[in-house]
Amino acid sequence: MVAGLDDLYASRNMLEAEAAFDSLYSWMRRCRLAPMKSAALTLKRHKDNILAYFKERLTNAICEGINSLVQAAKRKARGYHTFEGYATMIYLVAGKLQLAAPVPF
Repeated sequence: MVAGLDDLYASRNMLEAEAAFDSLYSWMRRCRLAPMKSAALTLKRHKDNILAYFKERLTNAICEGINSLVQAAKRKARGYHTFEGYATMIYLVAGKLQLAAPVPF
């Protein structure tokens, strides 16, 4: 049975993950599509880093999420011409500040 990428990330431990990776890599290398063969070589080059997830269970998802917020702040701060304006927009977007609006009546 050929393991797919979903099977790889559904693995519960390093041994299962390595077996799934090897199966997926083998299938991709035998595939007749050149882009699949190229992708297989890329996966093989990064095998240690991919399998490290199953040892540490860490990803950079939080950093990517923060980066997304900072990029959104950058787009919103286009009219500001100073770093202080940009930094203020980052705090407003990413800071999850609870700003109380005054009650008009």
